[in-house]
Amino acid sequence: MRQRLDMDKIARGLGAARQGKVSATGGYFGALQLLADIEARFRIPSGGGRATDPNWTERRLVPLAPGTLARLEEMAAKIREQSQVAIEPMQLAGLLLEKTTEQVSDAEAKKLLRPRTARR
Repeated sequence: MRQRLDMDKIARGLGAARQGKVSATGGYFGALQLLADIEARFRIPSGGGRATDPNWTERRLVPLAPGTLARLEEMAAKIREQSQVAIEPMQLAGLLLEKTTEQVSDAEAKKLLRPRTARR
């Protein structure tokens, strides 16, 4: 069995302090991180079928603009082509939604909303 690294012990040995988690957000390293997440999280169900994240238990309909769906289809096709990982556009959308909601603060989310105009 592989031994897990004790990052706190390593930090103490180097005279450092652990500050938090660092994640890639875009570009080449962001794409590599996304691919690593897909490979780590997606599992083929025991009864067969398409690989998915076993923690995803909710099923919802998400409205998309045609351009957004086209972009998701392009991204999923590139991932399938370059890494031989079977992923569908809406699986990619679910993963991107999770990653984005982890990174966006409440204040940033509030800025995304358009201000309401006063009703008369």
